[in-house]
Amino acid sequence: MAASGDQTLLIVDDDKSFSQRLARAMEKRGFLTETAESVSEANAKVDASAPAFAVVDLRLEDGNGLDVVEAIHSRRPEARAVILTGYGNIATAVTAVKLGAIDYLSKPADADDIHAALTQRPHDKAEPPENPMSADRVRWEHIQRVYELCDRNVSETARRLNMHRRTLQRILAKRAPR
Repeated sequence: MAASGDQTLLIVDDDKSFSQRLARAMEKRGFLTETAESVSEANAKVDASAPAFAVVDLRLEDGNGLDVVEAIHSRRPEARAVILTGYGNIATAVTAVKLGAIDYLSKPADADDIHAALTQRPHDKAEPPENPMSADRVRWEHIQRVYELCDRNVSETARRLNMHRRTLQRILAKRAPR
């Protein structure tokens, strides 16, 4: 894993139950974990002692997880950070990598996926997904993402998607496609 044998891992996510479950799972895999729920709390922990590994949520209540990745990378350039997000797009993935992240995973990601991302060799290629999402599922995920970005405002979401409000309401009322 880390060249120096340092197994410190900082998990930054405002979903406390998720971060606690992930911390327990990563401790079973040999990491010494710490958690933080905000950018300010994470930056304070990084200033005290920059971790060898980090798992950082992109959207936090008090800011952007990319700021945490940047702080970690400036204090410890060899640190391996993974960004987790439910709001993924190419622009933020590119920015995350430029700031020092080694991978960008969409939620929900399990501990095995996160462990694999943290411990992969620098030149290993990612495996293609075994079960890629269907086109209907990708469309549904995009609609859900825009809906959340609009603070669950149906009218604003419909306007941004160039869709009739009632059509959007029918889509939102249905279950997610497989």
